[in-house]
Amino acid sequence: MYSKEEAARLRQQFWISFGQYMKPVPSASGSTVNWTNYKTGVKNIFFKMDVDGKKAFISIQLSHPDADIRHLIFEQFEEFKLLFTNTVNEEWDWIKDATDDFGKTVSQISISITGVSIFNKQHWPTLISFFKPRIIALDEFWDNVKPVFEDLV
Repeated sequence: MYSKEEAARLRQQFWISFGQYMKPVPSASGSTVNWTNYKTGVKNIFFKMDVDGKKAFISIQLSHPDADIRHLIFEQFEEFKLLFTNTVNEEWDWIKDATDDFGKTVSQISISITGVSIFNKQHWPTLISFFKPRIIALDEFWDNVKPVFEDLV
């Protein structure tokens, strides 16, 4: 077991390492991007990556407080499901009503892996190999569809 401080330090170390690894990779539009804290530029739409002691996940999270509007945004994403799946090159989980870490209802499109730990540095290459192609693919997808969501919200 790690103390809170050690766990926080390892977590921070991983994300700094991932950010440095991704730094030379340009976005789909050719600009520089902070891959570890990806900004979609559209309110209430987030790309999240997280890892703990058991699993890692990457997701698109829709957090609009109005459920009807959030569902409308989710349904718009569903209109692009074929493009999304072809871009990420795999099937993700589509959940219209999920609960986030804070007990808030969100809509989420995600994929995860288990059996990995941020606290085991030997797992870091696996984690980077999991996150890298998916965040790049999300960026490519977003580059194509973002204008639709800017107009929608």
